[in-house]
Amino acid sequence: MQPVRFLDAGEQALVVEFGDGIDPALNAMVHAFDAALQEAAIPGLQETLPTYRSVLVHFDPATIDRAALSARLRELAGLAARGRFHPARRWLVPVAYGGAAGIDLDDVARALELSTAEVVRLHAGAEYVVYMLGFSPGVPYLGGLPQRLHLTRRAEPRLRTPARSVMIGGQQAAILPGEMPSGWHVLGRTPVHPFDLRRAEPFLFRPGDLLRFEPVSEAELARLEARTDWLAPVERLA
Repeated sequence: MQPVRFLDAGEQALVVEFGDGIDPALNAMVHAFDAALQEAAIPGLQETLPTYRSVLVHFDPATIDRAALSARLRELAGLAARGRFHPARRWLVPVAYGGAAGIDLDDVARALELSTAEVVRLHAGAEYVVYMLGFSPGVPYLGGLPQRLHLTRRAEPRLRTPARSVMIGGQQAAILPGEMPSGWHVLGRTPVHPFDLRRAEPFLFRPGDLLRFEPVSEAELARLEARTDWLAPVERLA
């Protein structure tokens, strides 16, 4: 493990950096530290933002100064490095692969010299961890994509990628909450809304959650998309 670094981010935030790569063990330390911060309830701590390898900590300098906060954060970082993060939530996300829902599946299979069935089997057979939320509200960046499916992004990004697309790019997977530009490869579509302001908790997934994909037919996708209760967390997925 590399020494933990404390970096200033303006006058009201610190970056606590655990390493310099994308790695499941490193990301687990990030989430263990973030969980410890929430439990510690440090006066003056306003918000935390976990990423792949660091946590951005916003604080009120009128309540706690940087030196005192850094000392407390260093103590918690040491505990997080020795501890283990246990995800509280697991999700099973239905996906219709290929066809109109997965417009890049055939191209991905050809590029990787696999059959489309093998791509689906590998993608749906893996367990993913939500490394972080970013780029656009609610986008879960998922680690755990099988190495056989690692593929560089599209040479020409799309200006409009459909909402709720299930995608891969590089060594990661993701779910797109809304229609937007993207250079990732679309394997399928899910009825699950990762981000919706009509929910009491707009972000469905949290950093550190575990997730698996469940293949469904296009007919089943259409049936699930017609439901209105996707606006609430889906208990069958927990």
